[in-house]
Amino acid sequence: MSSNTDYAALQARLTPLFEHIAQGAPAREAQRQLAHDEVKALLHAGFGALRVPQEWGGAGLRIRQSFELLIALAAADSNLSQAFRSHLLFVEDQRLQALQGQAQARQWLAKVVEGKLFGNAVTELGEGAAKRYQTAVTQTTEGWRLNGEKYYSTGSLYADYIAVAADHNGQRVSVVVPVDAPGLSQRDDWDGFGQRLTASGHSSYANVAVREEDIAPGGYGSPGPTWGTAYLQLVLLASLAGIAQRVEQDAIAWVRQRTRTFSHAPAALPKHDPLVQETIGKLSAAAFGTRAAVLAVADVLDHVIDAGGSDPALLDEAERAAAQAQDVVIGLTLDASTRFFEVGGASLVGSAHGHDRYWRNARTIATHNPLAYKLRSLGANLLNGDPLPYQWSAGVRHA
Repeated sequence: MSSNTDYAALQARLTPLFEHIAQGAPAREAQRQLAHDEVKALLHAGFGALRVPQEWGGAGLRIRQSFELLIALAAADSNLSQAFRSHLLFVEDQRLQALQGQAQARQWLAKVVEGKLFGNAVTELGEGAAKRYQTAVTQTTEGWRLNGEKYYSTGSLYADYIAVAADHNGQRVSVVVPVDAPGLSQRDDWDGFGQRLTASGHSSYANVAVREEDIAPGGYGSPGPTWGTAYLQLVLLASLAGIAQRVEQDAIAWVRQRTRTFSHAPAALPKHDPLVQETIGKLSAAAFGTRAAVLAVADVLDHVIDAGGSDPALLDEAERAAAQAQDVVIGLTLDASTRFFEVGGASLVGSAHGHDRYWRNARTIATHNPLAYKLRSLGANLLNGDPLPYQWSAGVRHA
């Protein structure tokens, strides 16, 4: 476990990097320039190994500490916090398995410490995976082969390896493949209006050779309660909390230097205007509230993982907490990213500033795991004891 001194040193090392990433974010957004250099810098600084135990070469942080840093990264560029989403889950899963004595997990963690990044390929178009994945791994006379196509392969264009959710004879499995494997192709064709730099496009697998030891049973959508769904949701919420933090910071910086106001304003300078001051207070409260909600769920997840990651009561506690936080964080961030524009005149919407990315990115992140379904499930659980929906996929629902 990392000491407070080690954690402070890590924060001091990462803070200038986050500031550098933030400075280039508007230009990257405007030019749709994928942040390859920034991702490499983060990996070189050890960001990918935050949860790997110190004795294995990582930072050994608590989940709460890692999410404090993830919020800070999201405040610099929310694309990058989301791009690391699958990697962080992969590391958490491998860490737990390695602590239980699984040698293959230790080998993957060694790759993480080397600075390798793991992307994902889960979502499929059409029927999706509501019943079973169309992407499949099969054993042939020439060995194991992977075939299929995935959409929303978030972070994979930055990655060294991709964890692919696949079907094997009706069972869900996870297959790890290097990005330079023959037959694997990727496209940066995500066309959403937000989070454009998460590298969330298609990935295709045409007879990709797979080692048997790189095929693991289970994976996303497997039956039974899991801490993974709350963890994945929390990465998205940390990205939203980072946006709320950046909105607060940019609004304060904008108002402090501004001298223009309106003829009917109650003060000569915006920073002395009580209406503007109230808006800044509202934005600050949103940044505080979103951060507090994320870290509260992170504390629950620390408890879950410390207990081995399989206690049913603790898993339900984490899933409920993530659902509750989802409503709080989405509402506060979307409101803040709109209210931000109340602190200035028309010049605030200038394209060069890129302030529109706050709402666009927040709205895009918030579409993950539809909130209405999550709240209904939460209410049914609290009122009637209905089981929480750990397994769900986008696609065609089968009776």
